[in-house]
Amino acid sequence: MKAQSLVGALFLIGGALPLAACATPPLDSLHVPPGFHVAIYSDAVPGARAMTVGEQGTVFVGSVAGQVYAVTDTQHSGQGDQVRVIATGLNEPTGLTMHDGDLYVSAVDRILRFPDIEAHLDDPPQPQIVTDQLPNQAHANGRFIAFGPDGKLYVSIGAPCNVCAKPGFGKIIRMDSDGGGMEDVALGVRNTAGFDWQPGSNKLWFTDNGRDNLGDNIPSDELNRVDSGGQNFGFPYCHAGNIPDPVFGRVHPCTDFVPPAFKPGPHMATLGMRFYQGSMFPATYRGAIFIAEHGSWNRSSKVGYRVVAVRVQGDKALGQQPFLTGFLDGQDTLGRPVDVQGLQDGSLLVSDDTNGAIYRVTYGQ
Repeated sequence: MKAQSLVGALFLIGGALPLAACATPPLDSLHVPPGFHVAIYSDAVPGARAMTVGEQGTVFVGSVAGQVYAVTDTQHSGQGDQVRVIATGLNEPTGLTMHDGDLYVSAVDRILRFPDIEAHLDDPPQPQIVTDQLPNQAHANGRFIAFGPDGKLYVSIGAPCNVCAKPGFGKIIRMDSDGGGMEDVALGVRNTAGFDWQPGSNKLWFTDNGRDNLGDNIPSDELNRVDSGGQNFGFPYCHAGNIPDPVFGRVHPCTDFVPPAFKPGPHMATLGMRFYQGSMFPATYRGAIFIAEHGSWNRSSKVGYRVVAVRVQGDKALGQQPFLTGFLDGQDTLGRPVDVQGLQDGSLLVSDDTNGAIYRVTYGQ
């Protein structure tokens, strides 16, 4: 499909505007390993979800509030001191990515492209429709998108339910940058809100949220690795590699599907993930996967609400360690991490949709 002008209820803003007040980020409660430091990058991005960074260092942020933000560090101080609203009135524009200077934004049933966006932060261009052929239902988290090493645009199509077998859902697809050539990449995926390609191998890894209502301790969320196109990771028939679904598990056994590469734990709500490719952090973190755990919503005692680092060696995930914690005080929620994103200097950004904030983690500064 060729890109076309967007016609509909989209109100472009542009320019730095006063934003609605967000909750106070819990900076004093947050903890990182020795030698690391955490600071507020911005506290003016309501509903902050997925992030991407332009070549000039602009941090673009999607949201559940229908807005897309551009955060800039005009003083080169390590803090985003100017926030612009690029667009508003979109349907959960929670996923976004950059490609050849253009900003791509997912809005559930469509993907939009903002050409040469960093040259037009004060006067955003009219977006073009890359595709409007995506399902208009989303159970949670909208659609995560990213360009792969092959130049294709990858898109998550989560299940529109807790657990169901509905054609056209529960998968990751890819397409050309103009929306053409759609094809399936991974099947049996309940709802991924984060994926990235491993440096060196270029293999796709992705998080997947486990289904609800099977109890506090099952099933685990998943960290999966795609070794070949069209692999099936089990949803809705099998969860976490070895737990047959009470209803759908009668149709296909778990042995029919690809098991997880790693199990982060039950009900963590594992969302955004990135391989760390910077040079600021110690060598032990290079090539590790940082994962944002949004946290449980209906477990009898809360879990998650943190960022973890998963060590990876080749095709193996060796284990995880807490990295950024303190969003949970007993059973009181102080914040909910959503996405992680490296900056050009090697620091790591973490978005928090509860407080409308982005944190910046540095080492040795």
